[in-house]
Amino acid sequence: MRSVVIDTPGAVRVTDRPDPVLPGPDGAIVAVRAAAICGSDLHFYEGDYPLPEPVPLGHEVVGTVVEVGTGVRTVAPGDSVLVSSVAGCGSCAGCATGDPVTCVTGPQVFGSGALGGGQSELLAVPAADFQLLAIPDGFTDEDALLLTDNLATGWAAARRADIPPGGTVAVFGLGAVGLCAVRSAIAQGAGTVLAIDPVAGRRDRAALSGATPVSGPAVTAVLEATDGRGAAAVIDAVGNDTTLTESLACVRPGGTVSVVGVHDLQPFPFPALMALVRSTTLRMTTAPIQRTWPELVPLIQAGRLDTGGIFTDTMPLADAADAYSMFAARSPECLKVVLRT
Repeated sequence: MRSVVIDTPGAVRVTDRPDPVLPGPDGAIVAVRAAAICGSDLHFYEGDYPLPEPVPLGHEVVGTVVEVGTGVRTVAPGDSVLVSSVAGCGSCAGCATGDPVTCVTGPQVFGSGALGGGQSELLAVPAADFQLLAIPDGFTDEDALLLTDNLATGWAAARRADIPPGGTVAVFGLGAVGLCAVRSAIAQGAGTVLAIDPVAGRRDRAALSGATPVSGPAVTAVLEATDGRGAAAVIDAVGNDTTLTESLACVRPGGTVSVVGVHDLQPFPFPALMALVRSTTLRMTTAPIQRTWPELVPLIQAGRLDTGGIFTDTMPLADAADAYSMFAARSPECLKVVLRT
């Protein structure tokens, strides 16, 4: 099968790899129809994480089941499915909550070296009854891809931000996850969502979703917009030193900072005294993907949560190197790329 791998930072290529085999009686093989590039994939591409060997990339996948183990009950060959980006064993007390991050045996992420990469023609999925969801009626592949990670993450970020009814929320980073967080915050009752990103075109996209774009120094802009008090909730969808520091500085006393942006491997100088004196709540979240599905599917089907306008580019799997280069430029025109097999 063809698979996207990375050998060194910036060196993405498509290569032939062995076809996967069933990962046990509870597993399945999925023929990948479409796989998206996620902002967290760029940590490998930009050298934030070590690459001891070629890593097959990709954790946002939709496709068709081609084979299942004898223990699989909820999907069958021929079913069109989406795959949770985070995998758990599916049978422990942690997975019973719908959150693979709390899996007793330890969560794994597709495309990080532990499991196969989703930007491939085939993907082996363990614990298929837990990891796979039949694509709901009326959903496009793009809708389904958002449920594998980005929308689930944006939704969880807003849930864990403790947004008061009508409260002001600041969102740092307006890539796909940040834009999903903007829409999720509004759906969850925020009164004003302040959209923060250095790229003007991305702020414009957030405005189309109902946010108020702000420019200039972020902390100053948030304080000015809130009469000096600060935002009731802050969502950091970037997770670097700058946005973490600014998020903690512009949340109001007693407020919550909800972080879903992926940090690098360097220490962060956490302002512990300031957070203590201001009674700040800090939450760091890898989304409980499976737990979000019962909430998100009916909202999308009812038209109460918009999924449009997030995918901006579609390219063939063979052009993955060009797709990564374009995505890494973080232009206002390219927000999210899907690779088609």
